[in-house]
Amino acid sequence: MTRVAVPLLIVLGLAIGLSVHTVVNCGDEDEPDICSAVIGFSPLRGSLIAFAYEGRGRIALRHGDNARAIADFNEAIQLNPNRASLYRDRAQAYRQNGEPELAITDYDQAIALDPKPAAPYRERGLALIAKGDLDRAILSYSTAVRLDPRDAQARIDRGLAFLARGQAIEARADFEAALALPSGKDSRAHDAARAKLAELTNSEPTKVSTPRR
Repeated sequence: MTRVAVPLLIVLGLAIGLSVHTVVNCGDEDEPDICSAVIGFSPLRGSLIAFAYEGRGRIALRHGDNARAIADFNEAIQLNPNRASLYRDRAQAYRQNGEPELAITDYDQAIALDPKPAAPYRERGLALIAKGDLDRAILSYSTAVRLDPRDAQARIDRGLAFLARGQAIEARADFEAALALPSGKDSRAHDAARAKLAELTNSEPTKVSTPRR
C-alpha cells in the first residue's frame, strides 16, 4: 500500500463514520431538515436510511404532527421491517391520531419482535382502553407490571382500568403500590396516585356507629 493510499483510506473511513452517525442520530436534533437532508443526499441506502425516516418521524411525533410521523414511520418500516421501535413509534402516532385499532396492531408487532420491554405493553393498554376493551387492557398492564415492577405509571393505568370496571379494592392496591415506589425525577405519577387515593377515600360511605341501648 502506498503512502498516499493510507491517508486516503483514513479520510474515507472518517467520512463514512460521520455519515453513519448523522443518519442514526438525526432525530436527536429538533430540526427535521437534518433528517430530510440525510434522506435526500446521503449515499447510504437501504435499511440505514430508515434511521433518518425514524428520526424525522420522532420529531413530528414530539410536535404533535401525527400524520407526518405516520408517513415517515411507514417509509422506515418498509426499509427496515424488523425494528420493533418503529412499530411502537407508529403505534403511538396512531393512538394520538384517534386510531386505536391500528395502534394495537402495531403494538402487537412491536411486542412480537421484542417482547422484553415493559413500555409497549403499558402503551397498548392505553389503546385498548380507548377501544373500550377493559379486560385486555388490564392483562396488558399486568404484563407491563410484571416486566417492570418499578413502573408506577403502569400501576396507575391498571388502577384506573380496575376503577372503570368497578373494582375499587384492586384499584386502591395499585395506587398504593405506585405511591410506594421511588418518585425519581418525575413526581407526576406519585401525584396522580395520591389524588386517586384521595378520591377513593372521599367516595367511601362514612361508617356511622350504631348506638348501644
